[in-house]
Amino acid sequence: MATTAQLFEEPFDADEYIERLAWRTPGGGSKGGAEAFDPKRLLEEFRNHIEELRQLDKKIQRKVEKLEGQCHREAKEFAHKVQDLQKSNQVAFQHFQELDEHISYVATKVCHLGDQLEGVNTPRQRAVEAQHLMTYFNEFLDGELRSDVFNNPDKIKEAADIIQKLHLIAQELPFDRFADVKAKIASKYHDLERQLIQEFTAAQRRGEIGRMREVAAVLLHFKGYAYCVDVYIKQCQEGAYLRNDVFEDTAALCQKVNKQVGEVFSSPETVMAKLIQNIFENKLQAHVREKLDETRHSDVEQYLRNLYDLYTRTTTLATKLTEFNLGSDKHTFLSKLIKSIFSSYLESYIDMEREYLRTRGAMILQRYYDSKNHQKRQIATGSIQELKERIRQRTLGPSIDTHGETFLSPELVVNLLQETRHAFERCHKLSDPSDLSKNAYLIFLLLVEHLCVDHIDYALEIGLAAIPSSDAKNSNLYFLDVVQQANSIFHLFDKQFNDQLMPLISSSSKLHECLHKKKEVIEHMEVKLDTGIDRTLSCMVGQMKYILASEQKKTDFKPEDENNVMIQYTAACSKVCAYVSRQVEHVRKSMDGKNVDTVLTELGVRFHRLIHEHLQQYSYSSMGGMLAICDVAEYRRSAKDFRVPLVLQLFDTLHALCNLLVVAPDNLKQVCSGEQLTNLDRNLLHAFVQLRVDYRSARLGRHFS
Repeated sequence: MATTAQLFEEPFDADEYIERLAWRTPGGGSKGGAEAFDPKRLLEEFRNHIEELRQLDKKIQRKVEKLEGQCHREAKEFAHKVQDLQKSNQVAFQHFQELDEHISYVATKVCHLGDQLEGVNTPRQRAVEAQHLMTYFNEFLDGELRSDVFNNPDKIKEAADIIQKLHLIAQELPFDRFADVKAKIASKYHDLERQLIQEFTAAQRRGEIGRMREVAAVLLHFKGYAYCVDVYIKQCQEGAYLRNDVFEDTAALCQKVNKQVGEVFSSPETVMAKLIQNIFENKLQAHVREKLDETRHSDVEQYLRNLYDLYTRTTTLATKLTEFNLGSDKHTFLSKLIKSIFSSYLESYIDMEREYLRTRGAMILQRYYDSKNHQKRQIATGSIQELKERIRQRTLGPSIDTHGETFLSPELVVNLLQETRHAFERCHKLSDPSDLSKNAYLIFLLLVEHLCVDHIDYALEIGLAAIPSSDAKNSNLYFLDVVQQANSIFHLFDKQFNDQLMPLISSSSKLHECLHKKKEVIEHMEVKLDTGIDRTLSCMVGQMKYILASEQKKTDFKPEDENNVMIQYTAACSKVCAYVSRQVEHVRKSMDGKNVDTVLTELGVRFHRLIHEHLQQYSYSSMGGMLAICDVAEYRRSAKDFRVPLVLQLFDTLHALCNLLVVAPDNLKQVCSGEQLTNLDRNLLHAFVQLRVDYRSARLGRHFS
């Protein structure tokens, strides 16, 4: 049976079980084993094993039945025990309720008895206290203080309590009958009050926080309590301001005192607020008045700097002080203290700021023009004056010679913008929130006046006046330098507008006014820039025209010896191309963005028009026509420097037109129908063909009839 039990190993597998049983049976293995396979013996083994399993099953079944019976009996016993426990619990709960009711009843009786005892004891205590007070009052009435409490310095606390109560009683007594005793009580009251304050002061000097707390608690009911606080505040500040920085000293003092007042006084927030008020109204106000009054009329720049610095440091100090307990509305309290110090200065701030900026800006401008030995001109405005100026410039040339000076100074601009930046910072800090945007707008107008009108606009006017007439010879063109510097300066102006002015006005009605003013300034300057650039381009074209007129000879395109032409292009073409290259480079350095393409497009169109009209002034032989084509090819090479498709297209077309000067008469019609010439006006094509010296002899006009 033990062997059978060993076969039941977990996990149980029936097939595996049979295999193991057969393997353990002699002759039960495969025919290839050590013993021959014996089916009868294996069958007998199976039958015996089955019988063993039946016996094992019966044995296990009996054991199971026995355990089940035992389990049922224990379950019944456990159920009986649970019922008994429930009954016991109910009994205990009933006893607990009875005990709770009894305790409540006893507690009610005790409370009632306590109330009765208190009702009896309180009047008794009051009567005893009144009797003691009457005894002490009689001593004052007799004029002799015999009680130990009034003569023993160690009992000053008890004496103070008694005299404070007697003082209150004495105030209710009629003066005519008790004048003498009232005076004695008052004298003793003030004497004790003085002694307590002296004791508090001495304890503060010794650093005895506990004694200070005791005396302050006694003085709390005396009229001299406020004086005690004043004495404490005064002594706190002794030796606290040894450095030159009153703000740092104040912060350190308040940090030190804040912890101490909480240990000494019953209402530390009131004492702390009084300390801060005392510091603001005395130390800080005196410091501010000393710093500002000495420079208010003598040095406005230093005055504004001091005002900004002092106000900033005061508000920073106030921010630090908000971490202390100063009452329910400490922010309003501190704001009123700051206003009490600076109100007289802030009321006139913007007027002084504007006056300073106006004077400072004028001085910076004048200093610059003096360094250039330049006497600033009065610029005439109005349509009649402008018309006269244009007529004069066309006839007499420029009204002034600037010698290449643009009258625009980056250093001056930086100085003006720096002053304005400081002004915006002061405006942000010192202006009332309701006046902030208005004050910022006023500062902006001064910047526009000094930078845009008095400097940039004046330089543009001088630059315009210095532009020579279009027919001037060998003239130097400096207006593009003015354009370059004006653009750079305006970028700085625009940056300050966005970085410093916009945050101050972005949420106010002044935003529209500032944007409108800025747009107005831009448009006004753009008109002058456009006028100057247009006249400068006219001068460039005039210079090219002068070069062509002086360098181009009629024999260039109709040489006497057709077979002995050794040049690739004419001298006039070479000089014009060199001049154009310099001017294109000048334009690129002077402009930025899309303005480069716009100006170069206009210059290129005018350049093409000039060459086109110039070529129509000559007659061309066969070799002369080839030379004209070479010139135009060189012009086209210069046109590539413009990097403008339109200009290159115009010169491509002109190059195609020049082919009409050399093409064989029989091929004219075919060439005119080519891709580049087919869309041109027939009269234009005819006009070019007429420039050929063989036009009449070869009867070329019939090709256009």
